Amino acid sequence: MKRNPRDLVRYNASERANHWVVGICFILLALSGLAFFHPAFFPLTQLFGGGPWTRILHPYIGVVMALFFIIMACRFAKLNIMEPRDVEWLKNVNKMIDGDDHDMPEQGKYNGGQKLLFWGLVIGMLLITVTGALMWRAWWTLPVDVVRAASVVHAIAAVWMIGLIIMHVYAAIWTRGTIRAMLYGTVTRAWAKQHHRGWYRKMTGDND
Repeated sequence: MKRNPRDLVRYNASERANHWVVGICFILLALSGLAFFHPAFFPLTQLFGGGPWTRILHPYIGVVMALFFIIMACRFAKLNIMEPRDVEWLKNVNKMIDGDDHDMPEQGKYNGGQKLLFWGLVIGMLLITVTGALMWRAWWTLPVDVVRAASVVHAIAAVWMIGLIIMHVYAAIWTRGTIRAMLYGTVTRAWAKQHHRGWYRKMTGDND
């Protein structure tokens, strides 16, 4: 894609690569996790070379995702701190859903909904990582009650994460011009001014 010199850089190459590593790992983990969640999904193990290989690969892919998610969370945590304008944005979110987002409160690089999603993912990732480690019996053996409790919380956290990711993907598709930011790193000035006016002002110095 040929870049317009007037476009704004929203994500650099490193940030985009970080995002896609986490995303790809999440898809692999969701597919392999569903294979063990219910017998109806067990055929998904064929994508990983069968049941034994799926069981072996699942936790190691989880380690990769957790490490890259930590890097991503550290990169974006400061930008996702909730502010009064974010609370006001959330109170008026119905306007945006109805397509009337021109009068929404001015937002920075991320709006209130994106910030809620970010912290929801952080909580989910923390739960899924800790419980996954407790279940990893190839490395250590814990009391069976601990493993059972971890398995339940792990499944709940996985469903929570899948739900949030579905919302994330839907919002990216629904808000036209968003996906190109994570594919090519840039957004148009019109997109930035409409959806993230505060960030637009910061990037361009335009106070109109």
